[in-house]
Amino acid sequence: MSVIAQNPIMPGFYPDPSICAVGGDYYLVNSTFAYFPGLPVMHSRDLCHWEQLGNALDRPSQLPLKGAGHSAGLFAPAIRYHEGTFYLICTNVSGGGNFLVTARNPEGPWSEPYFIRGAEGIDPCLFFDDDGKCYYIGTRPNRQGCRYNGDWYIWIQELNLERMELAGEAKDVWNGALRDVIWPEGPHLYKKDGYYYILHAEGGTGPDHAVTVCRSRNIWGPYENNPCNPILTHRHLGKDYPIRYVGHGDIIQTPRGEWYMVMLAVRPKKGYTTMGRETFLARVVWENGWPVVNPGAGMLTDQVEIDLPQWDPWKEEESFTCRSGFRNCCPASSRTYDFTREKRERLGDEFLFLRNPDRDMYSLEEGEGLRLKFGAASLKETESPSFAGIRQQHHSFQAKVCVDRDSFPQGEDCCKAGLVLLQSNEYHLRLELSGNRAEALLCEKGQDRVLGNIQMCASQGMGGTRKDEKARELTLLLRVRGLEADLGIEEEGEEKMIVRNVDISSLSTETAGGFVGCTVGMYAVEERMRADSGEGMAQNSVENSDMKRRACFRCFSYEAMGESDEERQVLA
Repeated sequence: MSVIAQNPIMPGFYPDPSICAVGGDYYLVNSTFAYFPGLPVMHSRDLCHWEQLGNALDRPSQLPLKGAGHSAGLFAPAIRYHEGTFYLICTNVSGGGNFLVTARNPEGPWSEPYFIRGAEGIDPCLFFDDDGKCYYIGTRPNRQGCRYNGDWYIWIQELNLERMELAGEAKDVWNGALRDVIWPEGPHLYKKDGYYYILHAEGGTGPDHAVTVCRSRNIWGPYENNPCNPILTHRHLGKDYPIRYVGHGDIIQTPRGEWYMVMLAVRPKKGYTTMGRETFLARVVWENGWPVVNPGAGMLTDQVEIDLPQWDPWKEEESFTCRSGFRNCCPASSRTYDFTREKRERLGDEFLFLRNPDRDMYSLEEGEGLRLKFGAASLKETESPSFAGIRQQHHSFQAKVCVDRDSFPQGEDCCKAGLVLLQSNEYHLRLELSGNRAEALLCEKGQDRVLGNIQMCASQGMGGTRKDEKARELTLLLRVRGLEADLGIEEEGEEKMIVRNVDISSLSTETAGGFVGCTVGMYAVEERMRADSGEGMAQNSVENSDMKRRACFRCFSYEAMGESDEERQVLA
């Protein structure tokens, strides 16, 4: 019995995948950069369907992100299992460098980070040899001096797990498969049939990204280049091929002896990538002592047949993910979050915040909804705004959020809240409520451009008191079709569009830069007066305002468009 996986297996912003197998269970982690909590831990039994167990770094003490840009923070985690313990190693480029956390149970709790003194560079991984020794492998600048940007080396050193310290001498062992290669990174070390294999990425994270491999009889080398390198790339398929930027792979073996690789890739639209790097899957066979990816195809395919019985995480009765009241399973087409239903202490594990959010940034109140504090930081700052969102996972989707109008302070236009499609602090699309106005704004290079607005009469504005609960509600609507977006409101069942066909190609990796994909979610801000500008900002400062005031969101929904009802799953 087998199962057919549809690529990508983790759609949306799930870059730099690393995977480990423990018996018939598989665990996957991804980079999260400046988002909090960090490093989602996913679980599967068939490599096709996945559920989120939690996040490895869910405490501020584990993950300092103050002032981190969207593409700073956490780079390239690697997950490994050895003698009853899970090890997760990663780089925090914004605070502390390379670190290691451990757990007996992948659901957590995970330990406080052990920062590894002397571990230069980025993208670490662990390898456990047959004699029980543990080795650190990572990538760092050429110690003889970088001849060009990206002139880095992969290096190995023994790691003492009792002291969480590097031991012995470090050795540079490999600098890539091709001549004058740039950015050999994301190395993973394996042992098979007496050979040590280093699987790594090179060529940068853009169109020239690739997966390459080398091997040696000795862990310290010398390493032999695979004559068939790169073993996986789409660099030669042209800019119009629907899957590009393929690289950063990790491999596992199933109990049935099958081998599979996870890796990242992107699915651009007309040359623009808004969802960031996603996790894909491929079959691996071994020929003449070397791994061959998707034999007969040599590139990623839409579907992968997996020699495992199908597993349905929706039928798991004692799922960790149910503790929040929400479930995050992939793939999923649609999800609806009714924040008013019953008492919940926290949002689901799939919700993302920016940097280290305030402890009292949000609250969930039974019968009322999600209350988001009017924060001091805006989405355009590298601080911690009042924001909660999920990953964009489809090229075409519709997102809605229902807002309680009466939660806005009456007569204070400085308090704003709404729905946002967020690429970074400098590039995002907002539908914003303030006073009696709903306004659509596109932020590019950190500058807002007003696209349109709807002025509501006083009887329909914010801050009043209504006996009719439905009259208090206003639904904000975002509809995306590839690189175009519509923004509008729904009021008492009537749809009123503010702007249509907005070009959102700027919310892409190609324009905005960086390593992240778009998220979609809710935010609230209380704008401050800037004494050094002539802008007509609000006269109330945040410091003098009532910080207990919060925007109330009753419901948030995300729905993929263009799919049949049979293909849709609903998260509740």
